[in-house]
Amino acid sequence: MINNNILFYLKSAGLLAAILLLFTGLFGKIVLPSQHRSTLVIVNKSDNTVSLVDTISRISLGEANTGYHPHEVATSPDGKLAYVTNYGTNIAAGNSISVIDIDKGLEVAKIDLGEYKRPHGIAVSKDGRRLYVTCEDSKAVVIIDAKRGKVIHSISTNQLTSHMIAITPDEKHAYVANIGSGTVTAIDLLNHKIIKHINIGAGAEGIDISPDGKTVYATSRSANKLTKIDTSSNRILKQVKTDKFPIRVKATPNGKSLLVSNAKAGSLQVFDASSLKEVKRIEVGGTPIGILIEPDGQKAYIARTVDNMVSIIDLDSFRVIGEIHSGNKPDGMGLAN
Repeated sequence: MINNNILFYLKSAGLLAAILLLFTGLFGKIVLPSQHRSTLVIVNKSDNTVSLVDTISRISLGEANTGYHPHEVATSPDGKLAYVTNYGTNIAAGNSISVIDIDKGLEVAKIDLGEYKRPHGIAVSKDGRRLYVTCEDSKAVVIIDAKRGKVIHSISTNQLTSHMIAITPDEKHAYVANIGSGTVTAIDLLNHKIIKHINIGAGAEGIDISPDGKTVYATSRSANKLTKIDTSSNRILKQVKTDKFPIRVKATPNGKSLLVSNAKAGSLQVFDASSLKEVKRIEVGGTPIGILIEPDGQKAYIARTVDNMVSIIDLDSFRVIGEIHSGNKPDGMGLAN
């Protein structure tokens, strides 16, 4: 007799996932061939953990502990490590980065940020040697030597609630969304200095950069706006209205589309990256926040923080094709190939 769980896997994940689930129940954990495997890393804010999930079978590979109230994650280029920002509680501000060994499913180190408090947004350099982290309470971006686990530079944004960060493909510039100031800050990473603060509207939070590095896209959650910025001049090219509380934006790898998650509307909007015209609206529910797009551009993952679920979106049809159970209050996500 096939139970409902098996039927779910047959429908949503295909025959392979169903077979894997059967064998897992009979024989324990299955190790999939490495050449076919990617691991989705989901940050669970209220559990102080990250979930590790196989993206093919959608089977849980385990959980790893982090510091208090983790928010965002970035993975190393070789897929071995995940770096998680420990934001801290309402009472005590966090000041550390958890280093997770993805294969072992364990926290193997903590990077102490010292005076730099409430780390949130994080990015990893292409060579894996540096981490770029926003620290809200310190109004700063810190640059960390990933191997030594030490802060090597800090750049003051002088803006309120410096939240998310995006790095240009040539790694010469960073752009930071500052919620409290309603600005995007352009930073010269080579000379460690501020270039410009760009006013985009109240609650600037979501941010991403086009694959060619020519355009920054940012959302203003309180103003319900999506903004397009030219990186050569750091001037606003266009702004359009979104659904309520746009909290993240991600550009697809081909640079043609933008995904915007609207936390209070329960929607995911798809915009044409050139015109900022809406081309699709997807009802996902459950306070969608984090967005992760696979490098091949075939699928996206949307963290629904109220539902404790992650929706899987097919980026050819822009349809929901499945979901993954997470821990409590999923938010940031990373992918290890």
